[in-house]
Amino acid sequence: MIFLMLWPYTVCCVIISLLLAAFLNCKKPTNFPPGPRWIPFLGCTYQLTKLSSALGGQHKALENLRNQYNSDIIGLKLGHENVVVVYGNNLINEILHGEEFQGRPNNFFIRLRTMGKRLGITMTDGELWKLHKEFVVKCLKNLSDGQHKTDALIREEFEQMKRVFLNETGSVIPGPYFQTAAINILWQFTAGTKFIDSNIISLMSKRSAAFNMTGGLLSQIPWIRCIAPKKSGFKLIKDINQQLFSLISKIINEHKQSLTDNPKDFIDMYLLKIKKENNSNTTFTGSYNEQLIATCLDLFIAGSKTTSSTLDFAILAMAKWPSIQAKVQAYLDTIKPPGTFLLAEDILECKYLQAVLIESKRLSHITPLIGPRRVLRNTKLDGYNIPKDSTVLMSLYSIHYDPLKWESPEEFRPERFIDENGNLKKNNNLYFFGHGKRRCPGESLAQRFILLMFANLIHDFEIKMEELPSGLNCGILVTSKPYKVKLYKRK
Repeated sequence: MIFLMLWPYTVCCVIISLLLAAFLNCKKPTNFPPGPRWIPFLGCTYQLTKLSSALGGQHKALENLRNQYNSDIIGLKLGHENVVVVYGNNLINEILHGEEFQGRPNNFFIRLRTMGKRLGITMTDGELWKLHKEFVVKCLKNLSDGQHKTDALIREEFEQMKRVFLNETGSVIPGPYFQTAAINILWQFTAGTKFIDSNIISLMSKRSAAFNMTGGLLSQIPWIRCIAPKKSGFKLIKDINQQLFSLISKIINEHKQSLTDNPKDFIDMYLLKIKKENNSNTTFTGSYNEQLIATCLDLFIAGSKTTSSTLDFAILAMAKWPSIQAKVQAYLDTIKPPGTFLLAEDILECKYLQAVLIESKRLSHITPLIGPRRVLRNTKLDGYNIPKDSTVLMSLYSIHYDPLKWESPEEFRPERFIDENGNLKKNNNLYFFGHGKRRCPGESLAQRFILLMFANLIHDFEIKMEELPSGLNCGILVTSKPYKVKLYKRK
C-alpha cells in the first residue's frame, strides 16, 4: 500500500534526476572554446562521426569545424570527456612544450591496451613515464652502437627484400614487406630475434584502421562493448592483447633463464635493471613485470605500422611522380652504381632526396592528428578556459595543408624545402615525431630505416605504377590502401 502511494513520487524523482543530469551533461564550461552543440550523454560523438564519414577522415571533419567556427581552437564533448582541438603552428607549439599539457588521458580505451592499467611509456605520465622513457631512450641508443648495428640490421632486411623483388616477375604490393622489415628490426632490439607471427601483424593493421585518434565509440561509450563487442572493436583489441601478452610473457621468461651480465637486447637490459634495483621502492621491480610487458607492447605498436607506412607513402609518391624518382636516381648514381648498397653518410649528402622524404611526410602524413594530451590543471589557451583533465588533440593537417605557408599545398613539390644555395631549409615546424618532452623515443631508428630503405630501393629499382590505391585507411593512423607497382632492376 505504501509503495503504491509513493511510486508516483519515485517516478517523478527519477525523471527529474535524469533531466537534471542531461542538462548538466550538455552545459559547457564557462568560456569554453566554440564548437557544436552537445547532445545529452553523447556530446558531439554523433555529429563528428557523421562528418568524418562524409569527408573521409576525422582530421578533415575537424578542419571543417575549424572553418565553420572560424577559430584555431575548437571545444567538443565526446562521450563524457571534454575535448579541445587546436590548429596552426603557434597553438600546437604551445601544447607540445607547455608543462600543463604533458599528461595522458586516463580512460577505458587507453587502459584497455595495457591490461586495464596505466602502464608502458606511450600513454602514461608523471614519474613512471619520465623514468621509463629515459631508460628506453638510453637502451635504444646503447643497442644501436652509434648506428652501426642499426645500419647492419636495415641492410640485412633490405637485401632479403631485394632478393624477393628480383625474383618477382609480376606486380608487387610493397606495404607488407615494409611492415615486416620494420618490425623485424625493432624486435631484434627489443627481444633479440626477428618477429615471426604474421597473424599478429595482420591484427595490428586491422587495429590501426578500426579506431581513430579519439578512440571511437569504444572510448566515448565504453558500455557499447557489452552489446556490440565485434562492431565496437572490443573483441579485436582483446584478441590482440591476449596474443601479444602471451607472446611477450613467454619471451621474458626465456630471457630470465638465459640472463647474463652482458645484455643483448632491451628485455635483458630491463631485467638487469630490476636485479640492480633489488626490489627497492621503484617501478623497476620484479613484481612489476606488467610494466615491462606494456613497454615492449608500446615498442611493438610504434614499429608495426608508423615507420613502414611512412615508407609506403614515399614509394607510392615515386611511382606517381616518375620525373622526381628519376631526378633522385640520377644523383644517387653519381655516388655508387645501382646494385651497390648506399650507406647513410652517402645518402645524407643528397639534399634533394631528403627534401623528397620531407615533402612525402608533409603531403601524406600518417598522423594528421596527434595527441591525446591530458590537461594537468585548469589553464587558459588562446583566451579560452581549458578545465583540468580535458583531452587535447593537435591538428598537424592544419599545418601541412596551410595555404598561407605552402603554395599549392596539394601538390608534391620537394623544391619547397630547398633554399637558393641548394641546402635544406630549416625551421619548417613540421612535427613528424612530435616535439618537446614527449618527442618519439624511436625517432632516430625510424628516420634511419626510412632513409636507407627508400634510397636503396629507388637506387636499385625503377618503380612503375601498376594499380593506384583505392583510397586511404583513416583510423588511428592514416595509411594507404594496398597499391601495386612493378619493380624493374636498374643497371
